[in-house]
Amino acid sequence: MALVHPFRALRPTPAAAPRVAAVPYDVVNADEAKAIAGDNPLSFLHVSRAEIDLPAGTDPYSPLVYAKAVESFEWLIAAAPLVREERPSLYVYRLRMGTHEQTGLAACYSIDEYDRGLIKKHERTRPDKEDDRTRHILELRAQTGPVFLTYHAHPPADAVMARTAREAPLFDFVAADSIRHTIWRVADTDVAPLVAAFAGIPALYIADGHHRAASAARARRQVHEGGTSPAAHAHGPHAHETFLAVAFPDRQMQILPYHRIVKDLAGRTPDEFLDALRGRISVRDGQATPSGRGEVTMYLGGRWYAMTFPAPAAGADRAAALDVSRLQDEVLDALLHIKDVRTDKRIDFVGGIRGTAELQRLVDGGLAAVAFSMHPVGIDDLMAIADDGGIMPPKSTWFEPKLRDGLLIHVI
Repeated sequence: MALVHPFRALRPTPAAAPRVAAVPYDVVNADEAKAIAGDNPLSFLHVSRAEIDLPAGTDPYSPLVYAKAVESFEWLIAAAPLVREERPSLYVYRLRMGTHEQTGLAACYSIDEYDRGLIKKHERTRPDKEDDRTRHILELRAQTGPVFLTYHAHPPADAVMARTAREAPLFDFVAADSIRHTIWRVADTDVAPLVAAFAGIPALYIADGHHRAASAARARRQVHEGGTSPAAHAHGPHAHETFLAVAFPDRQMQILPYHRIVKDLAGRTPDEFLDALRGRISVRDGQATPSGRGEVTMYLGGRWYAMTFPAPAAGADRAAALDVSRLQDEVLDALLHIKDVRTDKRIDFVGGIRGTAELQRLVDGGLAAVAFSMHPVGIDDLMAIADDGGIMPPKSTWFEPKLRDGLLIHVI
């Protein structure tokens, strides 16, 4: 079952919400965050990426950064202002990007279910990133950005959310990137039916936000080890026993590709690399976008090529059969000697929202030697791999549109 808990959200006023709302802390680098938030003192990036308000070159994991985050958070509460709901509530959160629309439940979800594998993972996390967000949660005593969950569509739950979305919203605005964000507070009479409906969902899946979920679990352990527990509210467990998330039905999820760029060809010229590649897999002239699963396109020396991988063997491991896995094994590892994409500084990643033109720009501008354009992974693959207890390669999926930080905050 999927346990959901109402919570007393700390949130901006409707008038302030468009200025407070910020992209997730981990989809922009420090320079990008500074550019976005530079002329907007209410941007939540001043809290989630507090290093942007410290001298250039400040270590993002320095104690100064967390102290600045607390200072900025306290200032924002007063200046925006941020207000605390009088009673625990659930929220319906709708994202609209062009013609795509998805509607999910913003609530607090069970860390115990996460630890027991009922909230399923498909990626490994990095200890340094866990350390960062765990400290951020404990210093602020709040979870400030939601985890992105999905579930097999469940008509009883989806019907209650649809009913809520016919009422007047709490927030409704279009962000600078043209994504529309609409949030409704669930009516008190619909809270219990919605909780009951989610109890009929056998499992939840982390789509995006593995480090946030893992950090919430670590923060809970540290609270227990410290022997102090924040007060429980009247409608649920201690606040630190849950984590903030928005869960969307799988049929509404949109996954874009997650492309790769590599800075050098491991000592080969473009022609030598192409010859070595043809010795391993099928390569022909191609377009910027792969035609489908089993094909990866490559931009090298001012031209696009299509690489086709043989069909995986019957019964092959689902994760190993993904295009990102085949690319890793046959090209990145075998020819470019990139063993671990999480730590190798020669490789970088470009979210699908930026398009293949960004890949060409990086290669043509000399910032990369070669780029690989991927076909998106399907949500069915992600959920099946998670069901099997499998792990997908890092940076396999780019979910779009993104939730915003700062709109609904879970105070612990």
